[in-house]
Amino acid sequence: AVLGPVDGIPVMLPAAGEALVPGILPRLDGLILTGSRSNVCPDHYSGPAHAEGTPEDPARDSTTLPLIRAAIAAAVPLLAICRGFQELNVALGGSLDQRIQDLPDRFDHSTPGDQPLARLRTAKAHAVRLAPDTVLAKLAGGETLGVNSLHNQGIAQLAPRLIAEAWAPDGTIEAVRVRNASGFALGVQWHPEYDWQEDAVSRGLFEAFGRAAKDWSARRHITAQAAE
Repeated sequence: AVLGPVDGIPVMLPAAGEALVPGILPRLDGLILTGSRSNVCPDHYSGPAHAEGTPEDPARDSTTLPLIRAAIAAAVPLLAICRGFQELNVALGGSLDQRIQDLPDRFDHSTPGDQPLARLRTAKAHAVRLAPDTVLAKLAGGETLGVNSLHNQGIAQLAPRLIAEAWAPDGTIEAVRVRNASGFALGVQWHPEYDWQEDAVSRGLFEAFGRAAKDWSARRHITAQAAE
């Protein structure tokens, strides 16, 4: 997606902890937080311990959570996807539900085990209701959108800095933006990186992020030249 609709050069960051942040952030024009099979360690939101066997990635947590806060403070464009969406909420003070399917009046958002993964990645799991006059609503041309959303965990307590912008039929928050952000700062629970070649909204989301990254890069270089 970065080589395609974003029109950029992808750079994978090592999970090297908070020490990575000051050295790498000034070199980036944008930050995409990807999905993963692992889950944010509940220690970061004072949650109960995960069920035995739940995959965690402490090295990633120690890198992404401070990187998110620093990117927002510096106005570096940010797009958070799936686990990244959950990281964004935790980094800004929110909490997570660990197994949405076990909660009353909620449905199972997890990946079905009886269907080919390739098809599941692009199939629309359900529709979401979009807040009007938002980036996503404008891309969708309305206030509903079918999404390829596959996840066990989700937002429980929304971080104070975040504004919900999309909801599944059971009320699960599926998209957020950062309140009063100086630049592009958006998160989605679904996977636009899987279907951007077929889905106009997914492609448009990456294109919007790409434009924001180019604008940020231009401003950064102008500022650097003025400082010289």
